[in-house]
Amino acid sequence: MPLTREQLREQLRRREIGPVYTLFGAETYLRDLAAKAIVEACFDEGDFRDFNEDVFSLNAPDNIHTALAAADQLPMMAARRVVTVTDVRVGASAQKDTLKEDDLDALAAYLKNPSPTSVVIFVADELNGNRKAGKLLKDQRASVEFARLDDDGLMKWARQELRKNGAEMDERTIRHLIALIGPDVRRLTVEIGKLSTAALPAKTIEIDLVEELVANISENENYALSNALVSSDAKRVLQVLKKDLDNGGEPLGLLGLLSYHYRRLAVAKDMMEGGADRAAVVKAARAYGPSTEPFLAAARRADIKKLKHAIIRLAETDLAIKTSVGGAGPKGSRVQLEMLVLELAAA
Repeated sequence: MPLTREQLREQLRRREIGPVYTLFGAETYLRDLAAKAIVEACFDEGDFRDFNEDVFSLNAPDNIHTALAAADQLPMMAARRVVTVTDVRVGASAQKDTLKEDDLDALAAYLKNPSPTSVVIFVADELNGNRKAGKLLKDQRASVEFARLDDDGLMKWARQELRKNGAEMDERTIRHLIALIGPDVRRLTVEIGKLSTAALPAKTIEIDLVEELVANISENENYALSNALVSSDAKRVLQVLKKDLDNGGEPLGLLGLLSYHYRRLAVAKDMMEGGADRAAVVKAARAYGPSTEPFLAAARRADIKKLKHAIIRLAETDLAIKTSVGGAGPKGSRVQLEMLVLELAAA
């Protein structure tokens, strides 16, 4: 029976460690934190961790067999061996799978009789439960889905991070910060850390400080680039993209922000065409704060078919960068992102 995030946390607190875990879902930051927490719970002080911890990426051919073979080895001077299998992808079709049909017999055999002295953690980027491989992993007793946090979940996370940093922020300011960032827990965590430092010595974070340190970055990443794309302004697109990347923006991070913004635009456009009132559109698309009017204007200008096409191409480029298709490393990722935005601007 699948576990909730809370059930997993409680089991780890009690040091109840299972032999196999499957972690999947859109909220990759919390997923990755959970994987680290499981690994930490597996080792005691004095264990020879370096000899008993392995990580295998399924982007490399046959690594699933290597990982399962490692899991069958006895631990060395420790109670457990931990094997983490990353980059697990089982899509709607087999084309982009990293867990192949030919691997399933070996995987099923291991899952039926896992090593009692090993812990295997499958970290999945995509796990389609309608496919045999996806169902096999999802049906594990310790499979945990990490869905995007809703507004209440984001508020709870923000308050938790503020306590960790010894900082304070009123509810209105927290909501404004979340509206600027979107459902990106990784970035929310980073921004709260920055704001807490900037608010020293009082550590009371006011909305003006959020506007100063977060709003401009968010505007560039969330709106300037996507609005230029929606407007088919190729020259402006390259100017904004170059500025974002030169200022340290990560291609995958920018892709994620663009995907989130395009999905919100698609929701808003669809509701507008259906005759929804402004308040309903604002709420559904989470278009709060000073960017509300520019966002609604962009949605009114957009073409719904082009928005949907862009969402698909963003997902394809995200996968291509993660699997080093079309160029590896920072340079290859940058080239792929530049080619994509030019394609979208010309559409």
